[in-house]
Amino acid sequence: MASIELTWLGHAAWLLKTARHTLLLDPFLDDSPTSPVKAAQLKPDFVLVSHGHFDHVADAATIARDAEATVVANYEICEWLGKQLVKHTQPMNIGGAIELPFGRVKQTIAHHSSTLPDGSSGGNPCGYLLTIDGLKIYFACDTGLFYDMKLIGSGGLDLAVLPIGDRFTMGPDDKLLEPRRVVPSHYNTWPPIAQDAAAWAERVRRETHAEPIVVPPGGTVML
Repeated sequence: MASIELTWLGHAAWLLKTARHTLLLDPFLDDSPTSPVKAAQLKPDFVLVSHGHFDHVADAATIARDAEATVVANYEICEWLGKQLVKHTQPMNIGGAIELPFGRVKQTIAHHSSTLPDGSSGGNPCGYLLTIDGLKIYFACDTGLFYDMKLIGSGGLDLAVLPIGDRFTMGPDDKLLEPRRVVPSHYNTWPPIAQDAAAWAERVRRETHAEPIVVPPGGTVML
């Protein structure tokens, strides 16, 4: 089984590298106070966007154009990015799945909002369930807790990436999944979503069977 390298780029941005492909999720880099990199430094093959908020889509068009990357997102966001001269898109919607060169992508429910930076509709927010080289990785993205997470996790998850910032998303109290490992996201970018990740990890160890992994911005998880 090939290894997968997952790097936190601060806030809710993640870089995933397989043996042959690089994926970038929710690129908010140049204006992020916690990102260890700038948009110009990245040349991914695919850019996945979960919803239309500025702190998730800010650098998507620039990176996709410069890298000639393929954007995976809902139909509305793909259309919006197309107007910004992004040439390659794979529009989806919740519940749908597609096969791409790196593996399988399924869009999952997310309970959130999704207005684009210019005020237009960003369609429905989503999460992503990826199956890559036999491994299942779930990015809940920006969402509140919902009971269908049990269904998403019922087939077994090697890794779940969950928001813990509270206020705008799930928080430290929210636990329904039973992944093998779990990583926190969407916290400590600004004071309103400040969280103690070490305390969160201790609760996960005490209250679940999952292995919590906390990394700083720029830190990497190997699968």
